Amino acid sequence: MRIIKNIVLFITGGIAYGFIEVLWRGKTHLSMLVLGGGCFAVLWDFYRRHKRMKLFCKCLCGSAIITALEFLCGCIVNLRLKMNVWDYYNCKLNVKGQICPLYSLLWGLLCIPVFGFCKALQRKND
Repeated sequence: MRIIKNIVLFITGGIAYGFIEVLWRGKTHLSMLVLGGGCFAVLWDFYRRHKRMKLFCKCLCGSAIITALEFLCGCIVNLRLKMNVWDYYNCKLNVKGQICPLYSLLWGLLCIPVFGFCKALQRKND
């Protein structure tokens, strides 16, 4: 049953992130659905383990988690496979064009509704 739950979380996160990206950039890529699904599954697990943590701290940690996964994905998809799915070279303080402080901040803000959704799901499962 846990495997099915993780698959549902992964698919939910992938679809939700794909939708957000289409709204933000007007397009998405399959790799972003995979990254979004992976991020949501990891954030769900983080939320379950740290329910009592203050929201601000959860968002900081969530931003770090998403940024780390984005960097890993970017190094594979953009730098290694040269798919050029995204490029942050024009953003200040970027790291290899794959991550930057601006988007890390946005990921932290995105964690507010994500953790709210996790809380609602957790209540429903209890």
